[in-house]
Amino acid sequence: METAPYRADLAEGPDEVQAVWVTASDDARLRVAVWPSAGGKGTILLFPGRTEYIEKYGRVARDLTKAGYAVASIDWRGQGFSDRLAGDRLLGHVLRFRDYQRDVAALLEVVQALDLPSPLFLLAHSMGGCIGLRALIEGLPVERAVFSAPMWGIYMSPRQRRLAAVLPTLARLARQGMRYTPGSREIVYEVGAAFDGNPLTNDPDHFAYLSRQLQEEEQFLLAGPSLHWLGEALAECRRLHALPRPGLPVLTFVGTDEIIVSTPEIQRMHEGWAQAELRVVDGARHELMMETPERRDRFLSEKLAFLGGNRSG
Repeated sequence: METAPYRADLAEGPDEVQAVWVTASDDARLRVAVWPSAGGKGTILLFPGRTEYIEKYGRVARDLTKAGYAVASIDWRGQGFSDRLAGDRLLGHVLRFRDYQRDVAALLEVVQALDLPSPLFLLAHSMGGCIGLRALIEGLPVERAVFSAPMWGIYMSPRQRRLAAVLPTLARLARQGMRYTPGSREIVYEVGAAFDGNPLTNDPDHFAYLSRQLQEEEQFLLAGPSLHWLGEALAECRRLHALPRPGLPVLTFVGTDEIIVSTPEIQRMHEGWAQAELRVVDGARHELMMETPERRDRFLSEKLAFLGGNRSG
């Protein structure tokens, strides 16, 4: 495997890391990173959200490797250092939402090639939670899964929901699917963005950490999604709600101040899901792994307790 770039100076992650290029089954070039650990507790597959990149989780990887887990993560197609899919490299786009499963398969190939320790676990945030749930349903070989504010629905006002029901179809018919979704911000954590009122975290240190990454590395930048991406994402959420729930232990976290993904849809996904538990974090926003120290420590301790629990399910 060819070595890929990695901004250790911005990640603030473990000293030992290996970043490599991999090629998906449709020839998309993807970046994967692995943080090993001598703890021998297994390997956590870390699925990032939309707009995200491997280095964003450097501090998270530091906590997880310290706890004894190896960590493997990926830049999804269309973001980070992986191949961009539109002429406008800042446009968040994917041809088909199922294509992300090709990325999952490529990540697993790296895990196997590097002989990372078993068992495998899943930790998935936001859009990664949508990709991760599909992967679980289709047999992702993990023993337990933790979801952080999973995108099983997108937070919208009633007016936005009415528009979202028709705009992607109209855009496709008019061959305008590559237009930005109306109202989408240019860049999350944009340079100079005010901390006050941001929808992502209450923690000024983590907000500054993420802003600094975007200021220093242009490959991390990604703006709003295309209308085509929006249609694909909403359709995938509908499909996932209609499918049988995976039969393995699952723990989901969402904050009371969540306004990026849909909390009612997360709650609805848990209805009748016997092996899944939903925990609500008071006062937390979208980035549960990058919240204030007290909230972040709660997420970490409860997640680690769950992963280390009775693996018989």
